[in-house]
Amino acid sequence: MNNFISRLLVTAVGLPLVLGFLWLGGWWLFVLVAVAAFVGVHEFLTTARPLRPLAAAVYGGVLLALVGARSGGVAWLLAGFLTTFALGFVFHALSSTRAPTTAAVGSTVLGSAWIGLGLGFVLLLRQMHTEGRLIAITVVLSVFAADSLAYLTGRSAGRHKLAPRLSPKKTWEGLAGGVVAGVFASFIALYDTREHYLTVWEAIVLGLVVVTAALVGDLFESALKRDLEVKDTGRLLGGHGGVLDRVDALLFAAPAAYFLVLAFGYS
Repeated sequence: MNNFISRLLVTAVGLPLVLGFLWLGGWWLFVLVAVAAFVGVHEFLTTARPLRPLAAAVYGGVLLALVGARSGGVAWLLAGFLTTFALGFVFHALSSTRAPTTAAVGSTVLGSAWIGLGLGFVLLLRQMHTEGRLIAITVVLSVFAADSLAYLTGRSAGRHKLAPRLSPKKTWEGLAGGVVAGVFASFIALYDTREHYLTVWEAIVLGLVVVTAALVGDLFESALKRDLEVKDTGRLLGGHGGVLDRVDALLFAAPAAYFLVLAFGYS
């Protein structure tokens, strides 16, 4: 199947599903995030196999981070994630792997932080007391809009490489299209609440921060894949690659958006 058509089909099914679970929130969203996290952990473990990450510690740390976020907020999200260190050392001591402790435990903590904290902040966004549903949906839509228009703009008008060493297909023209789309999505989504929630300028700043963080998240995954010499983390989502290939931008954008909204004085 044509890669572009495959991307369209996955988006047509996946985006309404994700937005629906964001609308419902609660345990519905937790189940979706947990499934995505566990698939993402599987992809990470497969991709990072040369580093010998400790699977049980990654799964355990991610699960505890998500449970902490769902039940106790950001402090318990962090507490859940920090168990990864202890789990990593324990399982490394008990395992028969000959991988160096630094590589095994370091890659274990990396996987737990990247996936557990990133997706945990999606839950925290949805749980914000002031317009939690709206801000979570806004961030996801901004990331999606920026990624989609950057892809289309890059394909049609991309000439100047953005980061040729990390991601040869990304262009400055694509980035410009993504910034416009992400900021516009944030502006439109939050416009009707400008009198009692984020003002117009705050919505625009949110869009810029989300797009910037999403780009960093995308390039971060590209750097990991380049180091580990893989093209995609998986093939579950067709033209989109694996789950991590699809949510890499959100894993950085969600924490950035959460702390920005707190800085604006909302919780």
